[in-house]
Amino acid sequence: MSGAVRPSGAAVPGVSAWIAADPLRAVLAAIAVVTVFSGAVQIPFGGAVLELLGADPTTAARQLFATVGMFMVVVGGLLLHTLLRPQPAAEVLLWSGVQKAGACAAVAVGVLNGVFAPVALAVAAFDLATAALCLIYLRRQLYTRQETPGNAGGVTGPGRPQ
Repeated sequence: MSGAVRPSGAAVPGVSAWIAADPLRAVLAAIAVVTVFSGAVQIPFGGAVLELLGADPTTAARQLFATVGMFMVVVGGLLLHTLLRPQPAAEVLLWSGVQKAGACAAVAVGVLNGVFAPVALAVAAFDLATAALCLIYLRRQLYTRQETPGNAGGVTGPGRPQ
């Protein structure tokens, strides 16, 4: 992909250069893609996924699982969208991390209540790890913004010092 050229004639950096420039960002982008894909799969195939997780695929459970899948598509897409921007939105990183932490808690409670089999704890662990990565990346982004020359007073914006 290093041979791609913009209409202006300037070279477009390749995907491997983007990954090498910020591996954590690339990992989060890959997780966002997985989140979109798995959410999209949950919508039409929720019954089969519920069975894999040890849950009873009732009509109501399939409907609720499809609804959760739709939100996974939206949140995963939003996270991917911001990660592909030159400066990711801190709010999106924060709320994506919160969503993943909440998903971890919800699945863990489901296992404790016997809704899901213990195998579902692998999903909870993945969501918890993703939440931690989102918040680590957010912290790094905020620290980098504060250290940017010309921004000695800190990050600017609504409610922040200018």
